[in-house]
Amino acid sequence: MSNSTPTPLSIEFFPPKTAEGVEKLRRVRQQLYALKPEFCSVTFGAGGATQEGTFKTVGDIMAEGMTAASHLSCIGATRATVASQLATLKAMGVKRLVTLRGDLPSGYGTGGEFHHASDLVAFIRAQTGDDFRIEVAAYPEVHPQARSPASDLQAFAAKIQAGANSAITQYFYNADAYFRFVEDLDALGLTVSVVPGIMPITSSNQLMRFSDACGAEIPRWIRLRLQSFGDDSASIKSFGLDVVTDLCRQLLAGGAPGLHFYSMNQSAATLEICQRLG
Repeated sequence: MSNSTPTPLSIEFFPPKTAEGVEKLRRVRQQLYALKPEFCSVTFGAGGATQEGTFKTVGDIMAEGMTAASHLSCIGATRATVASQLATLKAMGVKRLVTLRGDLPSGYGTGGEFHHASDLVAFIRAQTGDDFRIEVAAYPEVHPQARSPASDLQAFAAKIQAGANSAITQYFYNADAYFRFVEDLDALGLTVSVVPGIMPITSSNQLMRFSDACGAEIPRWIRLRLQSFGDDSASIKSFGLDVVTDLCRQLLAGGAPGLHFYSMNQSAATLEICQRLG
């Protein structure tokens, strides 16, 4: 990794629910801006539950002089609501979107007029032309609800064909899964930038819970090491930093076009990993 061209980084936040959370995230962002991220993205609650918080956080990031990307999700969305969200974002000066199908909250029924992220991407392109750079999600370890790896690749291809510019992956801890996914895309003739999503390991229980829910695999050796540390949070953090820094090194050495950090609204682990990467 040459010093002349720094690795493009991006950082994801979620909209805080309390005044304290807002203040804490402001401090966290200021610390992470030292990494000069290409953009910061802000997640979007199902059914627009956090839409206001999302747009407010996006506005705060832009007011701080950084590029912000807003997430948009299909769940509970109608053409009318999405058209109005796009108009709001455009008026704010937002130029980047992360467009997802989103997860159905329990008891939500089937939400919205868009069944797939590709439908939402196509609608955004039809409404706004090239006003937005659109990122979509990629699943190197296969989407948990995909019928097969091949149908998952087809679903990804549909998002690119609908007009997405590039992709960010679900987090993973197995670099081979990422490289194989990129090879599969090449074989389909999809030359699109796929940025690996990086989840720092700072707590073992939270990671296990998350990963079971979203279909990210924690390799057995990592899971067993984490379990062996019990409540020793210093050991968990230290091991987590080693594992994730090593993963990032492998990805960059293998040609990954950048890194997207799932910050969980914390700064310490992301800063430390980037420092170790130089």
